[in-house]
Amino acid sequence: MSPSRPKALAIAGESAVRDPLRGPLGRAEIDLVEATTGIAGLRSFYVERPDVVVLELELPDLDGFEVLARIKELSDVPVVAVAGEGEEERVVGLRAGADDCVSMPPLPEEVVVRIEALLRRRRRGALEADVIEDDFLQIDRARHRVTVLGIEIPLTPTEFRMLEAFAANPGRVLGHGQLLDQVWGDRIRGRDEVKLYVSYLRRKLAVAGIDPVETVRGVGYRYAPRRLSSR
Repeated sequence: MSPSRPKALAIAGESAVRDPLRGPLGRAEIDLVEATTGIAGLRSFYVERPDVVVLELELPDLDGFEVLARIKELSDVPVVAVAGEGEEERVVGLRAGADDCVSMPPLPEEVVVRIEALLRRRRRGALEADVIEDDFLQIDRARHRVTVLGIEIPLTPTEFRMLEAFAANPGRVLGHGQLLDQVWGDRIRGRDEVKLYVSYLRRKLAVAGIDPVETVRGVGYRYAPRRLSSR
């Protein structure tokens, strides 16, 4: 393995998840480390220090969601979860904190595209200012912490990136395509996923008494935080 190349760790009991990734990752100049159990995967995560993780949620030993939580407690390394078949399972993986999620059986080329997008976004984030702050909130990128009107709001990685995208563009309308680029790094997903995460963000920031964005019908969303009338 080359120290200058990014490293992907695949934690999967199913060889159908790990094996097809070798060729596409090699062509993308990304090194692959493999683990067949959750315990071995966590051990490899500590030792290998990967840049991205592909995690099957159905593991032979540990609960895949437990492994995901452990990784997220330790680092901000992005995780592509591999869930069961169907949209519902994929949504569960995203809500559990995965940065991206694909269904079984995963298409290796698609997984690699998603990995590349996550790596690009991580590199871009490293070059940006550590803190975004306005009259309503403070986003601390280094600590992955959001404070809204003095209240700390826990966000998933995807929700955090969406709030970053809005707060970095105050007053500007961001279309669905722009949000897909800035939050997910690709346009594989559709408008419904953007709408879903906007609703998550609104629900969480409502705890602090604000609505962070306004909908511009037929165009997208604008960061224009306002206090909720009930507060």
